[in-house]
Amino acid sequence: IGVMLLMFGVGLHFSLDDLLSVRRIALPGAIVQMVVATAMGAGVATWWGWPAPAAIIFGLALSVASTVVLLKALESKGIVESVNGRIAIGWLVVEDLAMVIVLVLLPPLAGMAAPGDARVGAELWIALGAFFAGMVLRESRFSHRAAEETLPLRDAFAVLFFVSVGMLFDPRVLLDEPLKVLAVVAIIVLGKSLAAAALVMLLRYPLNTALTVAASLAQIGEFSFILAGLGMSLGVLPAQGQSLILAGALISIALNPLVFAASEPALRWIRSRSALARKLDRSDDPLAELPMSTDTRFLKNQVVIVGYGRVGSAIGAALKERGIPFVVAEENREIVERLRGDGQAAVLGNAVEPETLVQAHIADARMLVVATPQTLEVRQMVETARALNPDVQVVVRSHNEEEAVLLEREQAGKVFVGEQELARAMTQHVLANVSAEAATP
Repeated sequence: IGVMLLMFGVGLHFSLDDLLSVRRIALPGAIVQMVVATAMGAGVATWWGWPAPAAIIFGLALSVASTVVLLKALESKGIVESVNGRIAIGWLVVEDLAMVIVLVLLPPLAGMAAPGDARVGAELWIALGAFFAGMVLRESRFSHRAAEETLPLRDAFAVLFFVSVGMLFDPRVLLDEPLKVLAVVAIIVLGKSLAAAALVMLLRYPLNTALTVAASLAQIGEFSFILAGLGMSLGVLPAQGQSLILAGALISIALNPLVFAASEPALRWIRSRSALARKLDRSDDPLAELPMSTDTRFLKNQVVIVGYGRVGSAIGAALKERGIPFVVAEENREIVERLRGDGQAAVLGNAVEPETLVQAHIADARMLVVATPQTLEVRQMVETARALNPDVQVVVRSHNEEEAVLLEREQAGKVFVGEQELARAMTQHVLANVSAEAATP
């Protein structure tokens, strides 16, 4: 029940459109990363003398990260709706779906499917059904109500689920096999993360995306526990394997907030000291610069929109309707490719990098609109834009009132806070309607 409710909550956070928008990185990235991580785990287990079936199950358990842990980390940083957040969530959803298939096929493949194992398989499918139910409900007008009403149950059963996992953990493994525990943690926190970061860079995404995905995968969770339990029930995985998986999970989950916190300083440190990293970030990707055939109306007195998610695309649609030219700076390759296919000027890249704003012709723009949900890098964007164009107007989106006040005090431009604007619009509507009714005899 705990896993079902956890997966239902994940489904409420998941959008099929979001997955499709990042499919070109999430689908191949997740599959290749799982293969690499499984190979690392299986290789270590084989070196310890375990039989091949046990080694493969052990490697698979280390290959899949916890979507629940990831969502908590992304929510704490306020980047769930960002490009990097959507990529990380899509990546882990692909892992979850792949793991459900593995768990369902494992009993018959092991040749030991008993009635109890069939029950486990059925529970894994109901869990998958709960995920799809949450996903479908997200698209309806009842999504917020469902999330609100199921939250107490989800929290309660999540606590029971992790308590039961803790009861399975034998702490003696930390004393009896410290080197094996260290090897497991190294595969989870370092091996998987480095493999994922390399894959993201090979798929021609920027360094900050690579570090976000790497931090997202530096832990394991619920599906690893389920796989370990199933392996034990089938008599394939030794008891020590389950203890090592649980130890790796608990330690990696505890370390994950620190890994996320270190990603930003690591990004700055790498960029400041590595010419190769800066070159890879700039890249020779043709999407990273406007084509020579770009219409001149996009190159002067245009609006530059940073981020083309829900807010940015709504602004873009309004500008297009009024015939106002604009250029989009976006980190999602699929979005940039789609925009260019529609004849819209768009540049692939992080607007924190001066090269991205230069390619968007910020020097001749009339306005910069920062429509991304995160505001951590806004100051640098604005400084770069004003260095290239002192007269450019700046409009910024923010979710934090204190951050908005600070940005306006630093003359970052006009800052719109989501809740304030919603309250203002609702107040105006209420007052207008109440006043009209009061005036009616």
